[in-house]
Amino acid sequence: MNTRSIDTGVPGASALAGAASAPADPEYQAWAAARQRRLWRRRILPALGIGGLLFLWWAVIAVFDVKPFIAPTPWAVLETLYAKRAVLLDNLLPTAMEAAGGFVLGNLAAIAVATVFVHNKTLQDIFFPVVLMFNAVPLVAKAPVLVLIMGNGMEPKITIAALVCFFPTLVNMVRGLESVNPQAMELMRVLSASKTEIFFRLRLLNALPYLFSALRIAASMCVIGAVVGEWVGATVGIGAMILQATFNFDSPLLYAAIVMSATLSGLFFLLVTLAEKWVIRWQPENTQ
Repeated sequence: MNTRSIDTGVPGASALAGAASAPADPEYQAWAAARQRRLWRRRILPALGIGGLLFLWWAVIAVFDVKPFIAPTPWAVLETLYAKRAVLLDNLLPTAMEAAGGFVLGNLAAIAVATVFVHNKTLQDIFFPVVLMFNAVPLVAKAPVLVLIMGNGMEPKITIAALVCFFPTLVNMVRGLESVNPQAMELMRVLSASKTEIFFRLRLLNALPYLFSALRIAASMCVIGAVVGEWVGATVGIGAMILQATFNFDSPLLYAAIVMSATLSGLFFLLVTLAEKWVIRWQPENTQ
């Protein structure tokens, strides 16, 4: 019996088999290896940073014999997070709602005002200094005024979080809408594009990287605004819990509340980063 391989007669079958058995492209292998190294760096280095910070925290307490009511150990904070997780989560929910509401309202208002400023330079020259002066007022000074005007509910906390998000987004959005390539702008005018088409097809796409840079800042600042608003007048929320733990000298609960607020800020930041990767797909991948 003939045991030699039978020719299938399919054109190019031998060539495909040879290509499959041939080694992969060296340039592709180098690119894949570099990409894998970047992925591991993004996972390992943050973990090393957090681990190093926790070790430094524990070392300072152990070496200098810091009293527990001043600074608890990381293990004590972890135990408090687990033992009082229900109370912490109950207080985290209103803070998250206030921060999210302020994030949405503040950024939408900033985008709308930036659009008006770009299309009307007179209004920009008149009101931009006013916005700058209002942003220079300390947050702890604006919060009591808003509480007096709006009451002691969620409205002043959402407003404070919105004000914190408003100015960074406004500045970045105006810059992004104005920094359009002059040649691209001239091409749109040659093609008889309307102001609406120029805005949505050119200005807005150009401003998206600037916008998401501001949104990453606002993602952290909105939580700070909500917490500061709760300091002025609130019975629930992470801010109220921080004040109660401070007055009671309950440092493990104080640090646990701070960890919860930092985790909430990190979660907002992560959501904005994922949204940026989903929306802005034309940016090249960082090869460093």
